[in-house]
Amino acid sequence: MNILKAVLEHEVFPALGCTEPIAVAYAAGLAGDQLDADFEEMTIAVDPGVYKNGLAVHVPNTDGERGNLIAGVLGALIRRPDLKMEILKAVDPAQIPRARSLIESGKARILCHRPGKGMHIDVRVRRGSETARAVIRHRHTNLVLLEKNGRPVFQGGDETDRQVLSDYQTTLSRLGIVDLIRAAENIDDADRHYLQEGVEMNLKMAEAGKDLKKVGHYLSDLIQKGFFQDDILSTSKIMTSSAADARMAGLNHPVMASGGSGNQGIVAILVPYHVGQYFDIPEDRIIESIALSHLLNGYVKCFTGSLSPICGCAIAAGVGAAGAIVYQQSGAHMDRITLAINNIVSDLGGMLCDGAKGGCALKVASATDSAIRSAYMALNDYGITAVEGFVGKTAEQTIYNLSRISEIGMAKADDVMLDIMTEKTTPAP
Repeated sequence: MNILKAVLEHEVFPALGCTEPIAVAYAAGLAGDQLDADFEEMTIAVDPGVYKNGLAVHVPNTDGERGNLIAGVLGALIRRPDLKMEILKAVDPAQIPRARSLIESGKARILCHRPGKGMHIDVRVRRGSETARAVIRHRHTNLVLLEKNGRPVFQGGDETDRQVLSDYQTTLSRLGIVDLIRAAENIDDADRHYLQEGVEMNLKMAEAGKDLKKVGHYLSDLIQKGFFQDDILSTSKIMTSSAADARMAGLNHPVMASGGSGNQGIVAILVPYHVGQYFDIPEDRIIESIALSHLLNGYVKCFTGSLSPICGCAIAAGVGAAGAIVYQQSGAHMDRITLAINNIVSDLGGMLCDGAKGGCALKVASATDSAIRSAYMALNDYGITAVEGFVGKTAEQTIYNLSRISEIGMAKADDVMLDIMTEKTTPAP
């Protein structure tokens, strides 16, 4: 198995808007496309992770609307599942008031469902006597069931699809970080071109975000007022937070995701790219480092899960970026890469994920800052070691220890956060 190609295929893709609402829109587009005309009623059931991540985030091309439900309704009205994670670029402005009307009348609703471990999106639509259903599981575009009038149009088989998913993740989880470096170094021309497309895509989003008066703007303002230096640390944070600002605001630009997350793609791609450019690292080496960044991001998420209680931008994409920066300047120097990973996990290991929203740009800035600081210390042979806290003797052990804290120690954190978030959006009696 070519593990780099597997990770790029499953986890690195263009996405317009936050990936969870867009996955809901895609599933709804699949279901809506089975009907002869627009649906009259819709029910969407999603797992807690998708529910949380899509609760407060802006949805592209909706005049500022937020959340999974409006995304799903529009996806079903658009009926363009061929666009997959860019389906909302086909929104017709006339569809927005129609979508609002369906939601306000109660004819479209969303439920938080706990079907078991992993991503789960189940969309059912009806028009008269016609019905349709689409089910996505485990990955944002992984269709396992499509029905029309109760009869399967497509049935992938959940166990089969889970096995397809677990094959590459199981392989990835059993590798050492040195194996990931070798995989990145053996990149072919097609994958180099694909990774370069991701750089250009995310740079455009960062540029678009600079026009918004949000996190990136205020970081830039701190330079103007003399609080920050105009250096690689500050410019990197402005770049990544501006991209996250634009994405969370629902601007009509796609980003290249990493680990199935657009914000993680911003950190995993732009941080090593910008740092590499600053230090005049050869372009081929920068692209190899970005390949390693994607691999490390995916590796961490094999242990923590795709939608965990802890922030993936910090402890997955941040790990990828930190390791990539060290690789650019020291190659496969495992002692330094280990120190860099231990440093960032020690710094940001407890950062909570409370869903996608504007505040994610703050976490992206923190991940960027920590990744560069952690890498710099490691390049000077300094870092946190196994004598401290939950850090292991190897980077792999540190990541595993972190996954135990996330899965066991923070088992109730998602439920508590979800309760708090839901209470805020529930009308008072």
